[in-house]
Formats: sequence, C-alpha cells, structure tokens
Amino acid sequence: MENPFRQMDSYFSPDSSPPLFPSLCFYPWFMRLIFRYNRDARRGIADADYFPERSLEVIRRIEHCGGRFHVTGLNYLRAMSGPAVFVSNHMSTLETVTLPGFIHLFNPVTFVVKESLVKGPVFGPVMRSRNPVVVTRQNPRNDLIAVLRHGRQRLGDGISVVLFPQGTRSRGFDARRFNTLGVKLAAGAKVPLIPLALKTDFWDNGFPIRPLGRLRPERTIFMAFSEPLDPSLSQAVLHERTIVHIRNHLSAWGLPDSLIH
Repeated sequence: MENPFRQMDSYFSPDSSPPLFPSLCFYPWFMRLIFRYNRDARRGIADADYFPERSLEVIRRIEHCGGRFHVTGLNYLRAMSGPAVFVSNHMSTLETVTLPGFIHLFNPVTFVVKESLVKGPVFGPVMRSRNPVVVTRQNPRNDLIAVLRHGRQRLGDGISVVLFPQGTRSRGFDARRFNTLGVKLAAGAKVPLIPLALKTDFWDNGFPIRPLGRLRPERTIFMAFSEPLDPSLSQAVLHERTIVHIRNHLSAWGLPDSLIH
C-alpha cells in the first residue's frame, strides 16, 4: 500500500474553503462507506490493509469537507522497528476512523474497544474484522486480564495496540479518570509506549446518535505523537509522562483550562 506520510515528520492539510454544509458533505458519503465495509467484512474480504485504506479515504473526505489536520511526530512512527502501545485521550469518533491511516501504514494496528462496539449490526462486523482487544468496562479486574492477555498476543503478532484509558469520548481531559491499562500492557509486553495527544472536536459528539455529531471546520484537528518511552521505566513514570504530553498539547492547542484537569 502506498503510504503518503512515509517520508513526513509532520503533516498539515492543504488550505481549502469549507463547503456550506460540512456535515451534509460528509455523512451520506461516510455511511455508504460503512455499509460497504460492513458488507465486505461479512464476506470475509476486509483484509489487513482494508481498514487503513478506508481510513485514508476518510482523511481525504474530511479534508474535502473542511477539516484541517495538523499531525506531528510521524518521524517516531517511521523509526519504529516493531509494535508499540499507543495511549491517547479520546475526544471523538474521528480518531477511531483516521488513526489507522497514520499508524497502520508504518505498523499494523488495532484498538482496545468496549464490547458493545463489536456486537452492533452496523459497526459490529467492521470492528470484529480488525481483531480488537475487547473489554466490558464493567469489571476493571477482568478488563485488565483481557488487555494484558489479548493485548500481548496482538503485540506478539507484530500488531500495535491503541488504548483510550479515559473510556468514553470527552472534549475535556481529566487525568483522574485516565487508567493505567496501557502502561501495564507496554511494561508487561516490553514494547515501547507512545503517548498520543488529540484534539479532534472538529467532529462533535452527537445526540441521540453519539458517533454522528456536527462537523466544525473552524476547529483544526490536532494529533501529536510522542517519542517512544522505554517500557523498562517505572509504570508511574510512564503514566506521568503520558499525562504531561497530553495535557501540555491540549493547553497549547487552545483547549480551555476549565476542561483540562
């Protein structure tokens, strides 16, 4: 697969004028893509490259509909010699559908996802095709066991793992709700941990359908990959450096202090 980001240290979307109705520009196209993906996943033809290829399509469509990406730290992905654990804040649906377009093209990747996402009739076949690590978000001990066991299996197969420790999507960032599952996985599997800061409120959380919120072209999409952290560092240090990376970038990107804790 051709990787348009392979030789880049950073990526900035080209300037463009947003359409009059960005959400109308995007969602009919996006739902057609999801139903096509659903069909191909059920047929068993959504192979390892299928998700990142569709993810690149989503990135380009978002740009066509007024989104502007500002992505830094791609040089750290290019330097990877094996899988890593990515630990990130979780702001919107956007990162779930676009991160493979940036990560998988350097190294295969999957996600830790909640159980409900693999059971739905529309998104379920799509998520199951990616062989994610599934957690219930009801029993922390069982979730820890699942992440350590199945996450290490994915890493052992050369597949990176993305975790959103805060659980649900939120425009703000509260370090008190940021668990250490990713830190424990990286340390236990002895693979690098890469903190990832995101500001993706270009894609609002919707109501009543939470993943399908309003698109806001006035908000730049920010992603910042950190340099890999050595898993031999203490778990407390790994966790604190991840928190600092995310908090500092959110503040620099203009997220109000009232939303950063």
